Amino acid sequence: MVYFSVEKKGEETMTGQRVSEDANGTPIDILLVDDDEADIKITLRAFGKEIIKNNVFSVRDGQAALDFVNHRGPYQHQEKYPRPDLILLDINMPKMNGFEVLKKLKSAQETDCIPVVMLTSSQNPQDVMQCFKNGAASYIPKPVTYEELLQMVNVFNFYWRVINKLPDGKKRSR
Repeated sequence: MVYFSVEKKGEETMTGQRVSEDANGTPIDILLVDDDEADIKITLRAFGKEIIKNNVFSVRDGQAALDFVNHRGPYQHQEKYPRPDLILLDINMPKMNGFEVLKKLKSAQETDCIPVVMLTSSQNPQDVMQCFKNGAASYIPKPVTYEELLQMVNVFNFYWRVINKLPDGKKRSR
């Protein structure tokens, strides 16, 4: 199992080895976009505890998210930084907020099919509406406790790995 954390400067830290394949099929590549160090660490920890393993990468601002997805700047190496199968996106971030990132992702042909799940502390109904209008696949308020986060990750993994189907050829069309 592997969980990557990509710092602002493009420096990568990782533990373990990148997951290549397991009994549940090919793992999905998830990009976590959040500027809060504590939220990143706890989310990566929760994904690490689950039975269904995925490759989780993280960046700390909206511009870094777009650079990662489009293999620009420090993220040019496509094997090391694969285009994600799924993006977990916070709303309130520096440089470019989640609304702007979502709009840019959904307006570009290369990235418009990547499901974007808003994972944010905002429970403002207007934020929810704006995210769905801009193409979010889901809107999940950040859990308050670690136990709730573990439960959310378990349900999240089950839905995205077992129930939901990503577009055919997604893994081959990087």
